[in-house]
Amino acid sequence: MGMDKTGAARGRTLWQLFLSTLYISAFTFGGGFVIVTFMKRKFVDELHWIDEKEMLDLTALAQSAPGAIAVNASILVGWRVGGLAGMAVAVLGTILPPMAILTVISFFYAAFAANRYVALALRGMQAGVAAVILDVVFSLGEKVVKERSALSMALMLAAFAATFFFKVNVIYIILTAALIGVGKILYLRRGTKGDRT
Repeated sequence: MGMDKTGAARGRTLWQLFLSTLYISAFTFGGGFVIVTFMKRKFVDELHWIDEKEMLDLTALAQSAPGAIAVNASILVGWRVGGLAGMAVAVLGTILPPMAILTVISFFYAAFAANRYVALALRGMQAGVAAVILDVVFSLGEKVVKERSALSMALMLAAFAATFFFKVNVIYIILTAALIGVGKILYLRRGTKGDRT
């Protein structure tokens, strides 16, 4: 009986995960960072399946791994929520809407490309996308500021400057930040071992 309840609860979680990723993917325009914003609102703020710090980590991993950020983020969130089955349903929910939309567009590409109203609609969406990305920067960046860690603040500001002013490739920024993080962990462990002796 207990096993049946556990299985039913797991099935409901997987179904909700699938519907959530399907909905987010179907109504998100502007790429991976926008999808990450909506994932944060859904899985952190609304469902409380993941905390903010973990979402920041998942976003960093999704961006640094090869492939589309949206799919990478879905894989990581799905795995965190429901293991292998969660990963499968999250990816399926994420890729179905774009596949369906792009299939339809491919048949009518010439008409879409030449249509003035479609071009204007896409231009309007670009402004909306910029606002959504700015929102996620502030909401996730706020967590870093609240930690009051000098290293985290310095890394965040240096990463922004490197990207915005010096046009450094984001891969180099991520790898540098990862190396600094590993260095900090090793330094703290060495300090802890020194205290014990």
